[in-house]
Amino acid sequence: MKEKISLAMARRIALAAQGFTDPRPAGTPDRRHFARVLSRTGLLQIDSVSAVVRAHYMPLYSRLGPYPFALLDNAAVTRKRTVFEYWAHEASFLPVETYPLMRWRMQRAERGDEMYLGLAKWGREHAAYIEEIYREVAERGPIAASALEGQKGSGGWWGWSHAKHAFEWLFWAGRITTAHRRGFERFYDLPERVLPQAILDLPVPSAEDAHRELLRISARAHGVATASDLRDYFRLSPADMKGRLEELVETGELVPVRVEDWNKPAYLHKEARIPRRINARALLAPFDPVVFERSRTERLFDFHYRIEIYTPAEKRQYGYYVLPFLLGDRIVARVDLKADRPAGVLRVHAAYAEPSAPPETATQLVQELTQMQGWLGLERIEITPAGDLGQPLADIAVS
Repeated sequence: MKEKISLAMARRIALAAQGFTDPRPAGTPDRRHFARVLSRTGLLQIDSVSAVVRAHYMPLYSRLGPYPFALLDNAAVTRKRTVFEYWAHEASFLPVETYPLMRWRMQRAERGDEMYLGLAKWGREHAAYIEEIYREVAERGPIAASALEGQKGSGGWWGWSHAKHAFEWLFWAGRITTAHRRGFERFYDLPERVLPQAILDLPVPSAEDAHRELLRISARAHGVATASDLRDYFRLSPADMKGRLEELVETGELVPVRVEDWNKPAYLHKEARIPRRINARALLAPFDPVVFERSRTERLFDFHYRIEIYTPAEKRQYGYYVLPFLLGDRIVARVDLKADRPAGVLRVHAAYAEPSAPPETATQLVQELTQMQGWLGLERIEITPAGDLGQPLADIAVS
């Protein structure tokens, strides 16, 4: 190990890597700001839950402040698109330049690997039907799976129709891709009719070269990370990682380090910024790259965080849709929020401070909630006093 770094320094490095030292735009964020954020994060994880706002919109807001939703929407449509959808950490928006780096996963999926086992098994049993659906997309695309809904399977894997199974299998295999969405529903088409020709013309690297490059992207996005952190960002397998990390150390792109209180070796990206301080103030989506790997979140911030949307209400500890609140270089609170759009209200069901939260936490949180209310186009905020748990921010008031 070359050096030991403090936990506080590791937090600052990680947040800088994710763009939290970049100044927020003075005016309305534009495509340049969008590109800057995406160059830091490398991906935007997609999620359908809209309790506040769908999670893929939030990382841009956390880093840029209020921005037009059209920035992301427009980046994901037309032949001039700058992002495409595929499986990365989970389903994600990725820069179009990443497309060749995911071809190995598509090729494996077409062989029945690198996809959900149930879907792979279904694909082997329904190969002829999959080809029928592919021909429909080729002839009629862009098209939604709902346009071809057919018989449900017995019980239905995830309740999907046969058509939905086929569309998802083809999507995994890279034979079709998302042309656009209506609401949250995907409309599929052939990649050659969706992606920029310049991207389609790029050479497809070997799987080993792709894994190495994905690790580079992951390392830049982390700043400092363990091997498992780096692997998790694009869901690489241990076999995919074999030898690649050592190569990046050998070339000097990654520097082995020890991080205070971490029980595993870590790797520092050679270009990682090490700011003296972080002045962030942001609400984070549950699937923001800063927190989507929960064990890393706990190691960096001493913040135990779980999403409880699938937990029965009576068993939830903090609430249905809880967002961490980042202040400076610490996660100092968590807030259970809901955007009640019919009523025009941002509802704060509960807010809880962490034990080390500074005195100004409630005031800073109110300011951030007020900004979010405006961004979401809601008329007011309504706060339900928190229960007696930890250090509840029950004294929050909004004028």
